[in-house]
This record gives sequence, structure tokens and C-alpha cells, in this order.
Amino acid sequence: MEITQLTKPEAMIFDMDGTLFKTETLLIPVYHRLFDQLREEKLYTGETPPEERILGGLGMLLDDIWKRVLPDHDVTVHRRADELLLEFELIGLKEYVTELYPHVAETLQQLKERGVRLFVASNGLEHYVKEVAKRHGIFPLFEGIYSAGEHQTSTKVDLVRLLLDNHGVNRAWMIGDRSSDVEAGKENGQTVIGCAYAGYGQGQELNGADKLISSFAELIPLYDQAAKGKQADE
Repeated sequence: MEITQLTKPEAMIFDMDGTLFKTETLLIPVYHRLFDQLREEKLYTGETPPEERILGGLGMLLDDIWKRVLPDHDVTVHRRADELLLEFELIGLKEYVTELYPHVAETLQQLKERGVRLFVASNGLEHYVKEVAKRHGIFPLFEGIYSAGEHQTSTKVDLVRLLLDNHGVNRAWMIGDRSSDVEAGKENGQTVIGCAYAGYGQGQELNGADKLISSFAELIPLYDQAAKGKQADE
């Protein structure tokens, strides 16, 4: 995992769920509410699938999440689950006590003060991703909040490429907790910082990351100690 000196980025691109947002504080109650509604609408019978199925799917596109959670149900049920998930998440952000990970808000503020351009790239739905940022007071810190739901991208690689192109970013750190984040960074030629504190993914999720952090606050010393320009490999 230890590599040559990191290079200072002009921008940092963050995943949302499992990186900035402690998703289970919202998702677990929403998940049970969603299945209660599916049962009420006669679209699902039986017990609610184990919570691990949806937690283990965090970072995936919704299509892939429902194939994992509801493998025996057709696309009609999956699309209704999409609608209910967004509806109940937006309600839940107002009703439930939800949390960012420790040190997220102040670390983002410090990075912005250092001149780092901040972005979000998430495989989630547009209104959900933006509302999480708004409810937790970090929305104004970001130059752009990109979601698969808004841009209809089929992979996070495509989403991050779009972000980089739209904002003229050449050198960024991609920061996330899933293999899709590692892939999105590497396929676009960027440095990847793996967040090892969420624990949603399996042990191999962050293979290929340039650096692992066990606390969000570690980004400050990582940035401060990173080399300037392109001389990092010297």
C-alpha cells in the first residue's frame, strides 16, 4: 500500500455514502419503512430481507442494489422501490437524527481554506445526495455535486470523467470506500484515497488505493505533506 510521495491535488472528489455520510443512520429505518409499504401495496410478501443486503450494496447503482436485495422480483417492483427509497429518504432526513462521519464538516472547511476544489461523485439519486449535503450544512463547500441519478451514468468511472471534463480538473484525489471509487479514480488517472472506517465493503474493496485512512481528519496531514506539482515520483 505504501507508495511514492503523494502529489498535492487541485481538487478532491468524494463519494457520499460511507465516506462523508454515515448512511446507516438514515438507511436502516428507511429500509424497513420501504418494505412495510411494498407489503401494503402487495408487491412483496414475507419478511424484510436482512439489512446486510442493502448495506453491502452501498456504492452500487440502484439497479444493482435491487438485484441484490430483491433478486426474485421483476423490474416493476424494483422501480417502485426506487420511488419509495427516495421518498422515504427525503422524509427521513427531516425526521431522523442522521450523521456525517466524525470530522467531516471541519475537515472539508479546512481543505477549502487551503484552496482545494471540492466535489461529490455518488452513484445515488440526485435529490437524495444533494439533500444530505444541505441538511448537514456542507452543501456550500462543494463546487459541484454529481450523481448517477442526475447524469444517468452507467458507471462511476463515467461520472468522474464527466466531472473532471466539465470543471477542467487535471489532478484530483478520488476519496471513497468502495471498489467503484478505486476504479473511478484509477481509470481516470487520478490518486485514490480509500476510506477504511465505514466497513460496508469486504476486505478487498479498497485494493489498489494509493493510501488508506482510518479517520476523515487524516486528509489534512496527507494534503499538507503531499508534494507540489509533478515532482512526487522523484
